[in-house]
Order: sequence, then structure tokens, then C-alpha cells
Amino acid sequence: MPMHRIYTPSGLYSSEERQALAKAITSAYTSSPTGGPGLPPFYVVVLFIDLPEDSFYIGGERHNHFARFNVQHLARHFKSKEEKLKFMHLYEEKLKPFTADKGLDWEVNIDEADPLTWHENAMSPPAPN
Repeated sequence: MPMHRIYTPSGLYSSEERQALAKAITSAYTSSPTGGPGLPPFYVVVLFIDLPEDSFYIGGERHNHFARFNVQHLARHFKSKEEKLKFMHLYEEKLKPFTADKGLDWEVNIDEADPLTWHENAMSPPAPN
């Protein structure tokens, strides 16, 4: 289950943009032909975390045109450097209308958590095939 936490200054994305961004992120995971892992859509969780405008500082200076994408992969991990780089390229393509095209600065990181320390409804999900 990939979980995406998107930290932004309050009001950076409209409700419509949030919906479109959540759909774009989900599509990166649901279709294998584009390089995604082919997960069912209900596995993809996107959380928008708005912070007060005076909460973002870069280099000690206030910065209100910044988005931080913190992604945690639980169900599936990429096996090789090539797979990781291919997915990062796909992910950046999905984000482009909501980052570069809006004139924002942004940062993305993807952590791959140990599936043994993940439960859903108090159960260990099945291992990938």
C-alpha cells in the first residue's frame, strides 16, 4: 500500500487540483504497462497536509511555493536500481502538471518500509506473487 503525504502551504492546491493529483498518483501504480507495479486502486492512499503559510522555510527564508511529497511503499518494493529510476521518472511525469507547470519548487522521496512491520486491520497482508 503506497501512502503519499503531500505537505504544502495552505491553499496551494484547490479541491479540484487535489482530486486530479490523487488520480494522477494512483494511475502511476495501477497500470503495469506504464511502469507502475499494477496495484489495485484502493491500495493507493494520498494525504494532503496543509500547513500555515509561515511554516515553510528554505535556507532560513519563507517559501510559499513549495510541495514536499513523502511516499512510503509498503506492499511492493522495486528490485533493481533500474526499476527505481524508471518509477521515479514515471512519478515525476505524473506530478509535472502540479509542480513544474505551476512554477513550484518540490521535493520527492520514496521510502520502502519492511513489510513485516506492516499490518492492515491487525493482519499481515499477503506477500506479492
